[in-house]
Amino acid sequence: MDFQKLADVAEKWCSCTPFELIAAEETERRMDFYADPGVSFYVLCPDNGCGDSFHVWSESEDCLPFLQLAQDYISSCGKKTLHEVLEKVFKSFRPLLGLPDAEDDTFEEYNADVEEEEPEADHPQMGVTLLRKSMTEEKCSLYFLCTF
Repeated sequence: MDFQKLADVAEKWCSCTPFELIAAEETERRMDFYADPGVSFYVLCPDNGCGDSFHVWSESEDCLPFLQLAQDYISSCGKKTLHEVLEKVFKSFRPLLGLPDAEDDTFEEYNADVEEEEPEADHPQMGVTLLRKSMTEEKCSLYFLCTF
């Protein structure tokens, strides 16, 4: 893939993560990424038509051990896209970024409003109040995943 197209994919990915694309060197086919608090890595992109795969690395001793998951993924069978590689790197760095593991993400619990209703005349409930759950837009939380 053309390097500029890869850089566009990286920019789009950054818009959905805490990372910034801080450098993109076409001659080296290298993209550098950074996120607070000091999480950095770079990706070397394969040449067009070349059978090589992506390569991820960090010059930070603190970050390097977290890249093992992404490196294992890249070296596994099958061709990977830049987006897939970046997603795996993001997953690897979640603990350093102070984010929960992807498997541990919990959505807000649904807290329904409880409203009292009068019993229907056809079926008197002998003093029992009927409760109805109502969900309002304010009580719903949606989580969006950025996809490409």
